[in-house]
Amino acid sequence: MTKADLVEVVARAADLTKKDAEVVVEEVFAAIIESLNRGEKIELRGFGSFRIRQRNPRRGRNPKTGDAVDIPAKAVPYFKPGKELRELINQRMPSA
Repeated sequence: MTKADLVEVVARAADLTKKDAEVVVEEVFAAIIESLNRGEKIELRGFGSFRIRQRNPRRGRNPKTGDAVDIPAKAVPYFKPGKELRELINQRMPSA
């Protein structure tokens, strides 16, 4: 699903124009990004949670040359699906 698909689904579900639905989707994304930038955790009950994880600096390799490269510490967004979402996904998957 793309952002345009999501806008279309929101527009249909909320009986909005696509422009209004796009504003809603953009604002939700902006709020999530803003909260993560402040270091806050976002919990959407039944769906999952977003948070920031810190990655330590490390030594890597340039795959082209094989030279050692220092990779600096950085913060990365992380999504952890909630129990209800995992169960819904697994219900749809055929048993192995």
